[in-house]
Amino acid sequence: MTSPGSTWPWGPVAPDRLPYHRIQEAGLPGVWRPLTGIVLMFLGFVAIGAVVATAVFAVIYAVTGQGAVDVTRLADLEHPTPAGLAFLNVALATFIPLAMFGSRVLHGIPPRWLGSVRPRIRWRYLFACLAVSVVALAATLVAGSLVPGQDGDVSGHANAFTSTTFHYLLVIVLLTPFQAAGEEYLFRGYLTQAIGGMFGSAWVAVLVPAFLFGLAHGLGQSPPVFFDRFAFGVVAGILVIRTGGLEAGIAMHVLNNFLAYGVALAFGDMATTLNPTGSDWWNIPVTLTQSLVYLWLAVAVCRRMGLATTTSARVLEAPRSRV
Repeated sequence: MTSPGSTWPWGPVAPDRLPYHRIQEAGLPGVWRPLTGIVLMFLGFVAIGAVVATAVFAVIYAVTGQGAVDVTRLADLEHPTPAGLAFLNVALATFIPLAMFGSRVLHGIPPRWLGSVRPRIRWRYLFACLAVSVVALAATLVAGSLVPGQDGDVSGHANAFTSTTFHYLLVIVLLTPFQAAGEEYLFRGYLTQAIGGMFGSAWVAVLVPAFLFGLAHGLGQSPPVFFDRFAFGVVAGILVIRTGGLEAGIAMHVLNNFLAYGVALAFGDMATTLNPTGSDWWNIPVTLTQSLVYLWLAVAVCRRMGLATTTSARVLEAPRSRV
């Protein structure tokens, strides 16, 4: 699974012009590395994510004089609170350092290569994607007005704006971008490169992380809910490969969560939004409209900006093999 003309893994020259999903081919050899990394990502989240979030809240509670941290209460998504949503977002954000750790330690690849083929987060493109996401949002609203069965779990009148609403808004605005980035660094970052490095196939690198992304949101989902999340993962995965980085996927994820949480606060219920076990197949055309419009726009902007979608000039120097 090396590029034509490459001497890796038998020599020190890294493959040239690698697409995003094949970057790990320039790292340390051994199929056990990505397999180990996949397991470590999820075990690390359970072992580290909760610990980090608990530590953060322990400091906050100590400073504000709120006493001991009740982790059971914070983690109860059946009865969510602003603090509980913040706890969840902080825990999910730990996927960023976990993915970076796996990339560096297991594969010998500097963590900046998770951002893009640049290698870094291309901030101008990220902000451009946030802008075009507004157009995708408008298309979603239009599609929702035309498709039947879109009332779902929202009421016909606006919810009252309370102090709890304000606290939710603070959490959503300040922490949701980090939560969304954490999930993208894991599923469209590390897992895409790990699966792509093992199989060398773009479609496998897109579909497997998308399937795992859907499963990670709960085993009690109805088929429409799972398909909706799987489809989101597929579109985000395609974006990573077509644009050469995580920026478009992060922007779409932030938009999606802002929209879902905003609707819940304004017209619905946060508990139902966080635990959508049931849904209607009529939701699929609406979410696909958002995703496909955004996919087209984000790729078009990428081309307009002349961004690279593969590595260049052998900027990945293959490390020496080690056990």
